[in-house]
Amino acid sequence: MDATMSTPVNTRSSLVPMAIIGTLFFIFGFITWLNGALIPFLQIVCDLSSTQSLFVAFSFYIAYTVTALPMAWLLERTGYKKGMSLGLGLIALGCLGFIPAALSQTFAIFLVSQFVVGTGLTILQTASNPYIVHIGPKESAAARISVMGLLNKGAGVAAPIVFTALVLGDFQGITAKTVAALEPAARAAQVASLAHGLILPYLGMGLALLVLAVAMNFSPLPELEIEHEQAELHDHGDKHSVLHFPQLVLGALTLFFYVGVEVIAGDTIGLFGSKLGVANATSLTSYTMAFMVLGYLLGLALIPRVIKQAQALTLSALLGVVLCLSVVFSSPDHHWLSSLLWGWLGLPPLPNTVTFVALLGLANALVWPAVWPLALDGLGKFTARGSALLIMGIAGGALVPLLYGLLSDLFSNQQAYLLMLPCYAFILHFALVGHKKRRW
Repeated sequence: MDATMSTPVNTRSSLVPMAIIGTLFFIFGFITWLNGALIPFLQIVCDLSSTQSLFVAFSFYIAYTVTALPMAWLLERTGYKKGMSLGLGLIALGCLGFIPAALSQTFAIFLVSQFVVGTGLTILQTASNPYIVHIGPKESAAARISVMGLLNKGAGVAAPIVFTALVLGDFQGITAKTVAALEPAARAAQVASLAHGLILPYLGMGLALLVLAVAMNFSPLPELEIEHEQAELHDHGDKHSVLHFPQLVLGALTLFFYVGVEVIAGDTIGLFGSKLGVANATSLTSYTMAFMVLGYLLGLALIPRVIKQAQALTLSALLGVVLCLSVVFSSPDHHWLSSLLWGWLGLPPLPNTVTFVALLGLANALVWPAVWPLALDGLGKFTARGSALLIMGIAGGALVPLLYGLLSDLFSNQQAYLLMLPCYAFILHFALVGHKKRRW
């Protein structure tokens, strides 16, 4: 954030603002994790390689980096509430762009629409986060942030399931493997039918978001009066730039690699499962997100009562390394792990390799909340600019998965997960050494 609030919002109750912002955080999660279902779906519809299909994630996440500063400038002129309304409207426009994309089966239109959706989410993220901190007492801000995080990740569990039910409800068992086996004429007809299945869900989503945009503009959410930070809380001596803080720069790089592995775990599991012929592969992201929710709940219960933030980050990185190696060296022909973990719930078993990808959600859950306070520690008056630098780390979600796609085309989807090893190694370095550095 570029500014801080002098006082919390003056309301009798924070319940209504919490409900409104909570709805926005659910939308963040739902729209973001739809990518995990879209990637294997569009690979079939547009006949894409793994690398090409991962441009779906690239076009979405690169919007955060490209449009963050322009959107912040826009918010200064529109105000935060109108900015949220504008963000919802942009997401609606991006969703409606999927209709001509589906009718023409043109991948470029899908990518442009994804970029517009990502731009809308950039506005919403920038505008809504100050509210959740300042709509109640400062002492309970962490609890409110936790609730928002659970809503966000819970939406990530629901999104792929809803997508699969609405878009693929009449196409049970469709995978890249089954479509590739069809004769050319039958394959073209199948692909056209699949593409047209996007139209009604995205039309409905676009119209619903337009209604929400109008409702937000007239909602009782109070406008925030912002004043800029005046005081410097620490004496930084000869440090005149955020680049003079090693813990911050290393933290930004850590978030770059973290967002990269988070998107790989969430968005490529469906691609991987589809290659292996797993039924309803577009819903597999839900498994990764479910383990992220579990990790989030464990973090709420254990930090700082049992373990410290740096210790949680260390354990997360080590678990990531173990699971990454397990993905690469386990057999896709065995299903015992999923049978052990959720077979008793009646859920279908998955190949061990896919199950290990889902478990990466558990390793990733605590990285983002642990890195932020460690990276910003001791920045004083540089905190606002430091936060902006950390946000730039979201670019990892655009670039690292794209490299995964290149490696999967060169070798195999399973071997490409080795890319995650150096990423988790860097996260481990920050947890053990990087966050303690105060001078280069």
